[in-house]
Amino acid sequence: MRSTEEVVLSLREALRGVGVVLPSLSVDPVTGAGDEPFALVQLGRCNMRTAERLAAVLRGEPVEPAPTKEELLARVRQVNREGRLPR
Repeated sequence: MRSTEEVVLSLREALRGVGVVLPSLSVDPVTGAGDEPFALVQLGRCNMRTAERLAAVLRGEPVEPAPTKEELLARVRQVNREGRLPR
C-alpha cells in the first residue's frame, strides 16, 4: 500500500499532466500526524482560473497546457522590462 505522501505526489503529477496545478495540494497535517492508517488529502485553495481548468478537465474538455516555471518567469521579466501590468 502506498503512503499518503506518495498518493499526493501521484495526484499532483496526474493533475499537472492535464494542465492543472493545485498549489495547496498536500497531506492534511492533523490526520497525517495521528494514528489513523489513512490521512486525509487536502486539495486546498486555488484561484478561479485553476478551478475553471479543473472543471474543464473533469468534463473531458480540452485545456491549454499550464505554463512552465520558465515560461512564467519569462513573462514576469517581460512585464518588468515594459513597466506595465498585463491585462
